[in-house]
Amino acid sequence: MSQSFLETVKARRSYYPLKKESPVDNKKIQDIVTESLLQSPSSFNNQTTRILLLLGAEHEKFWGIVKTTLKAIVPGAGFATSEKKMDMFKGAYGTVLFFDDRSAINKSQEAYSIYADKFPDWATQTNGISQYIVWTALEAEGFGANLQHYNPIVNQQVAATWDLPETWELNAQLVFGTPTGPAKEKTFVDVKERIKVFGA
Repeated sequence: MSQSFLETVKARRSYYPLKKESPVDNKKIQDIVTESLLQSPSSFNNQTTRILLLLGAEHEKFWGIVKTTLKAIVPGAGFATSEKKMDMFKGAYGTVLFFDDRSAINKSQEAYSIYADKFPDWATQTNGISQYIVWTALEAEGFGANLQHYNPIVNQQVAATWDLPETWELNAQLVFGTPTGPAKEKTFVDVKERIKVFGA
């Protein structure tokens, strides 16, 4: 079991570009994302991560919002590169948007005031764990994915478009679809420089 899990971890990569195809039905995708969120650990079990799963036209709508937003702030020549990237992301199958719920963070700060300054950092860690579980679980089903960060420039419009609580703060966007080819080979810093072991 341990080896199987580590093989799945090693297989996770960033894939570009992605096709608008899925190896599983939408119900299966929803189940994967839901279970990944449900089982993600959090500090004091405060469960601060929120998710918006966008498929089909809703996925395309999101990347249209990002594209329009960037066009208003990126200089003309530079926007051409951004436009190609937005079209590439739009060409994938779906997007998972990850949020931190400030109201849940505030409740923890009030309940455990001695750790109040730590909870925002812990919420970010919780969100990262959720992102990683969703990412790895989707790739285990045959998807490819890549993680993007077009926040905070689209935060307000996303909240308005999908009628989200104002306390949901966008953290990251996971784009997924069927890979068009193998992922780029990953390089590593010598792991001996990154880990120390005592007592073995």
